[in-house]
Amino acid sequence: MDYKRVLTIQDISCFGQCSLTVALPILSAAGHETCILPSAVLSTHTAGFTGFTVRDLTADLPGIAAHWQKEGIRFDAIYTGYLGSTEQIEDVKEIFRTCAAEGCVTVVDPAMADNGKLYPAFDQAYVEQMKTLAFPADIILPNITEACMLTGWPYREHYDEAYINGLLDSLRAKGAKTVILTGVSYSEDTTGVMVMEGDSRRYYTHKRYPKGCHGTGDVYASAFVGALLRGRSSYDAARIAADYTLRCMELTLPDPNHWYGVKFELALPDYIRMLEA
Repeated sequence: MDYKRVLTIQDISCFGQCSLTVALPILSAAGHETCILPSAVLSTHTAGFTGFTVRDLTADLPGIAAHWQKEGIRFDAIYTGYLGSTEQIEDVKEIFRTCAAEGCVTVVDPAMADNGKLYPAFDQAYVEQMKTLAFPADIILPNITEACMLTGWPYREHYDEAYINGLLDSLRAKGAKTVILTGVSYSEDTTGVMVMEGDSRRYYTHKRYPKGCHGTGDVYASAFVGALLRGRSSYDAARIAADYTLRCMELTLPDPNHWYGVKFELALPDYIRMLEA
């Protein structure tokens, strides 16, 4: 197995099992040298907590990147999650340009919206800037809402296969290369992931839990990148990430006190077995 060096850029919530606190251990468990660039530091994540503290690190990003350039540090893959501003998107684009090793894989999770709405911190200007990061990337991992925001495709809560195919056509027309479209559900009991690579489209369906868990998007994206860098195809990586995320939820949902994230640590042995199967 090749030993890959991956950089992940997103915020770090000191408590709450999301963003960098899941990306670092999951990617490390996959056997990769994992480097981090925090875009902000929060005392907790913002879902369900009040009075949390936030330290924006935008001003630090250019200096860190400049030091990496000086030291000749390069990355085999760069994976982005939640970015807090249009300025940070510009900084990340510069890191893509200057810190990528030959053959570097760029993966963008355009974490900005869900359930038909942008997150409160973002506006249309942010969406427009995200397009300039997402569409040139090798792989994007949007949910349906984010895919609609990126393309201008009308959002629907209820849809059929023709709607999803039209959305994928729109993403491809905008320049997307490989798309991992998450949260694609054609029935009440199942959901899944649609994987588009060029002309190829494959759908992986799995069980749908009636209750969601915070942080599963970050868990999924990190597990996907980890599997991809182990040499798995985009479809197989998407499948492994889905199965691992479901296992995390299975281990968490019986515990009502653990509402703020998933017990992903308990499922890491399962993830490693999936990678080695």
